[in-house]
Amino acid sequence: MPNKPPLTGKFPLTRMRRNRGDDWGRRLVGETRISVDDLVWPLFVTEGNDVGEPVKSMPGVERLSVDRIVKAAGQAVELGIPAIAIFPNTDPKLKTSDALEAFNPDNLVCRAVKAIKEAHSDLGVICDVALDPYNADGHDGIVRDGKILNDETVAALCRQAVVQAKAGCDIVAPSDMMDGRIKAIREALDKEGFQDVRILSYAAKYASAFYGPFRDAVGSGGALKGDKKTYQMDPANSDEALREVAMDIAEGADMIMVKPGMPYLDIIGRIKTTFAMPTFAYQVSGEYAMIHSAAANGWLDLDGAMMESIIAFKRAGADAVFTYFAPVIAKKIKQ
Repeated sequence: MPNKPPLTGKFPLTRMRRNRGDDWGRRLVGETRISVDDLVWPLFVTEGNDVGEPVKSMPGVERLSVDRIVKAAGQAVELGIPAIAIFPNTDPKLKTSDALEAFNPDNLVCRAVKAIKEAHSDLGVICDVALDPYNADGHDGIVRDGKILNDETVAALCRQAVVQAKAGCDIVAPSDMMDGRIKAIREALDKEGFQDVRILSYAAKYASAFYGPFRDAVGSGGALKGDKKTYQMDPANSDEALREVAMDIAEGADMIMVKPGMPYLDIIGRIKTTFAMPTFAYQVSGEYAMIHSAAANGWLDLDGAMMESIIAFKRAGADAVFTYFAPVIAKKIKQ
């Protein structure tokens, strides 16, 4: 946000507590507002029928079969949540070194997207573009001799994005952090007639310790060989994020993602101030699990910590937040 000179005042003529003295007054002068329109609900899809598998490391979160994820999408519509994001728990038997299942037009994600759009055509559907749910090595890219290949991965991501667009997704979200993939995906989508499919670039995705529960949910954690530090960003770097974002905007990104969220509020603020682009934050699985765990032990008030965390994202400059708390927050807002 642009810096403004502080207002000056002197006690007792100025008493800052005057405007904090009652609920209506606090609401009247509140600077940051949370709306249902600020929320994206990430959902995990799995095989089967009428399946709801709890994710042990994410209290209240389940892997849902396609029929159940359609019902969850209906709940999002009822609550006014504008979009959901779909992540697959792929059968390990389908995971290969070349991630071929990512390009299967009848894969789990594509079937889920088709079913959701058929039932709820006005709900936004976002698809993750990365190979880790399909890769036997658990990496976001194609691995050869222990090295994650950039250009070969970009070609694969283009195929994946086109398959997802054909299934009906509205936004493809490359989360892989390969160089040059935004331009390549944009050109691949346009060539296939999908000029209106948007690209949400995970332009500032950090090699974070906060992803563990998510990897449990999609089943990639146990398969992961090594780490992702050769392609995801160093948590120590801030200027580098601006360079990444600038490159992705130049390549055709429509929106920008910062991931994780809470440990990187400064990055959200710098990106929004510098580029004035639609900027999203992802309140990742580790952040969600920490709040839940602390609340379960009586160390935090769950609702209070949940709402304060979302306010922090908005205050930093995020236009929308991917959060597993989305339906709970939406219900609180409606109440």
